[in-house]
Amino acid sequence: MGTDLHDLLRSLRVWDPAVTELPPFDPAAAPAEPLPLFTTWFAQAVAAGQTEPHTMSLATSDEAGLPDVRIVMLHGADADGWSFATHSTSRKGGQLAARPYAALAFYWPVLGRQVRVRGPVTAAPSQESQSDLHARSTGALAAALTGRQSEVLESVEELARGSQAAWDRAQQEPDAPVPSWTLYRLRPDAVEFFQGDERRRHVRLNYRRGEGGWSTELLWP
Repeated sequence: MGTDLHDLLRSLRVWDPAVTELPPFDPAAAPAEPLPLFTTWFAQAVAAGQTEPHTMSLATSDEAGLPDVRIVMLHGADADGWSFATHSTSRKGGQLAARPYAALAFYWPVLGRQVRVRGPVTAAPSQESQSDLHARSTGALAAALTGRQSEVLESVEELARGSQAAWDRAQQEPDAPVPSWTLYRLRPDAVEFFQGDERRRHVRLNYRRGEGGWSTELLWP
């Protein structure tokens, strides 16, 4: 295979029938609130074999309003919001402190589906954040203990030394505290569900939160 970017782009297919099934989606049958539909779609993505369905794009902005985006892991979704975690001292932690509003995007190509979520973000209490961290794997704790996320790294050798020390401590102290580790919750103002269609008649159902609760609207693809 060549390395010309434009040739590579033209050779690719979207929603190849060999790996993708585009299920029907009737928005008239959707629940009154977005969380039950998200839970159903997530479970269906898992059942369909979607790799890493719990990963999502997290978009934030800095003090100047400039956008930033990265991939993070969903830690949960309930009546309090969609949750994720990071160091409060990281770049995204600083951006959320300056502008506590964010957007999430899930993409499950095996079903041709996207879910977009946006709303204000709040930090959970420290005890809850630590409980969330210690319920995860040793590797997750080691990564959190390594710390210094988004700081300038002098060399890969420095990373290796810091990482090894963190792994050793995580194995010896499975309840080791990481004060900067913070669980964040995004309470959605809007949640959009996108179902792809092979004839490009994509179905887009958008939930909007108002004073009286949730309302829905269809959007042109």
